[in-house]
Amino acid sequence: MKDYKAYVKYSKAGPRYTSYPTAVEFSSKFKYEEYIQILKEQSRNLSLYFHLPFCRSACYFCGCNVIYTAKEESKERYLDYLFKELNLLDKILDTKREVVQMHFGGGTPTFFSAKQLERLILKIKDVFRNFSEDAEISCEIDPRFLNDAQADVLTQNGFNRISFGVQDFDERVQKEIHRIQPFELTKEAVDRVRKRKIKSLNMDLIYGLPYQSLESFSQTLEKILLLNPDRLAIFNYAHVPWLKKNMRKFDEKTLPTPEVKLQILEFCEKFLSQNGYKMIGMDHFAKENDELFKALQDNTLHRNFQGYTTKDGADLIGIGLTSIGEGIGHYAQNFKDMSSYEKAIDEGFLPFERGVLLSEEDKIRKEVIMSLMANFKLDIKKIEKKFNLKFEEYFKQDLEDLKEYKDFVSKDENFIKVNETGVLLIRNIAMCFDAYFRNISEDKKVFSKTV
Repeated sequence: MKDYKAYVKYSKAGPRYTSYPTAVEFSSKFKYEEYIQILKEQSRNLSLYFHLPFCRSACYFCGCNVIYTAKEESKERYLDYLFKELNLLDKILDTKREVVQMHFGGGTPTFFSAKQLERLILKIKDVFRNFSEDAEISCEIDPRFLNDAQADVLTQNGFNRISFGVQDFDERVQKEIHRIQPFELTKEAVDRVRKRKIKSLNMDLIYGLPYQSLESFSQTLEKILLLNPDRLAIFNYAHVPWLKKNMRKFDEKTLPTPEVKLQILEFCEKFLSQNGYKMIGMDHFAKENDELFKALQDNTLHRNFQGYTTKDGADLIGIGLTSIGEGIGHYAQNFKDMSSYEKAIDEGFLPFERGVLLSEEDKIRKEVIMSLMANFKLDIKKIEKKFNLKFEEYFKQDLEDLKEYKDFVSKDENFIKVNETGVLLIRNIAMCFDAYFRNISEDKKVFSKTV
């Protein structure tokens, strides 16, 4: 195992690049009327994201936009507004376009009952009637909230990918992060969906949580193998207590150091590769027969707000509180505040709050950054041809910045390639091509640490 002390200097605040420009650049300069016009003119396939924001209690590590409640009327009221939002979209969008992807995110989507989930699914299919036969239809699930009826509703209505939140199986870590989830409980949930012939099962883990060590996390990985997921997402914990109050409950002295986190990530890559998984992009792993791995081999892997995907070339429509949509030249985000979300819909408007229209330079840099984030390499000639530019001239300053990572990157006239160690610093490497990031002051607390 490498000595990572020399790498700790690269631990700096930086984006995860689920978008470019990042959400920090979203603003009200992108007007509602412009957004509506774009939606009316779109003609590509559709990808739908539904945000179901409720959880019964807080997990202290969570950075998602979540509402904590046990009230049944809150869920029913939210469904009513989702239906109204769908009705508004039906009048604006060409909803006859083919849907190639749909995802339920949260919160905890299965905090909604089987009956409520079915109502929502039927409403969606009433509005969007043209689902592709091979559409990827997925749902995030907290194993603590899944029963047979919910599993039946999902699988009988075409859901073919399930993503289970696990985070860590260590009892001390679970207690500290306020998420008690024994291995046996998780196994029951896995068996429940496996029995229903689910196509693909993903598990989310997080490294960098309080009291984690290389030894404890390796034990979690060994238990994960017993559950045999098709994919794994192993995220670096984003500690942003200035943004998320629940994170202030942690004693920061209990968080593993950047050196330990790099050791954990290196172990994950080696251990999982020895057990039939390949590293996909920055933080994902998949079996060799998985379409994500095949996309990586074919250089057709793409990155968006839902992580890595093979479904490029579709317009993403974000539906629900805080949801983000994406098109060829824009990002659009709904209101984060429930009262503003409801008010907009009550007045007959989509709950659009802010976003960004991409300039030509944004599109160029987005292509570069997303290619590096997804494939760990960049086809220089492809960029030059697509955007009619000379790479060395256009990215003169960026390539100068990239020299800081010369030990992790190789470059010739055709390709920029990130080596095995550089993969651990891919966010830093991508940042070299981020024109906005150069203008963010060092003391501005926006992003989590890259390591």
